[in-house]
Amino acid sequence: MAEQGIELKGSSFTLSVVHIADQDINIVKRLLAEKIAVAPAFFRAAPLVINIEKLSQTPDFKALAEALRELDLVPVGITGVKDDATRAAARAAGLAVISSGKTAVTPTYTEPKDVPTELLNLPNTKVHRGPVRSGQQVYAPNGSLVVLGSVSNGAEVIADDSVHIYGQLRGRAVAGAKGNESARIYCQQLMAELVSVAGHYQISAGLQGEHWEQAITISLVDEQLTFDRL
Repeated sequence: MAEQGIELKGSSFTLSVVHIADQDINIVKRLLAEKIAVAPAFFRAAPLVINIEKLSQTPDFKALAEALRELDLVPVGITGVKDDATRAAARAAGLAVISSGKTAVTPTYTEPKDVPTELLNLPNTKVHRGPVRSGQQVYAPNGSLVVLGSVSNGAEVIADDSVHIYGQLRGRAVAGAKGNESARIYCQQLMAELVSVAGHYQISAGLQGEHWEQAITISLVDEQLTFDRL
């Protein structure tokens, strides 16, 4: 409806959602700071929705929102509200109450048959069998990560070395989380929200070109992400 210089339209946007499982705001802030450090430019001034469904008590929304702003995030609302008192507390803190949208797609899992045995047996390699679902994070410290399945929207896989995904990559993949510039990302179908190697990253909008939906390996060359067909 257009009237007196304004027009109201329905639309949809992709927002990051932080799922909080701890009442202690200082702990939440510390954990978020660690995650932001992986790709700081991506999170700078990013709008954020807070999911509180795992909390047993209503948090201090004003203090929580302030902690997020101190991390240069922009809290826009909450989801996972269970009662009217919590809803009122969120609104009093200036946060919108948002209903969850449709559930992210989790591809059907089929055990891949073309995985090299030597890859699964490499030292310090973590193997995850099955899909990585929305909201789930899988991390391989001090080694590589092999995912025998797809990575859904809203899911995250992280490794200090390389990440191998035998399926669709729809969520986020971070290789070289501690700065290993020789780390790589391998996936059978690139449809990612974010990919990062040693702190250098690209988000979905920059990935939707010739390599989109293709089997790809991603490496870091001269401080630039390089994409090659598998």
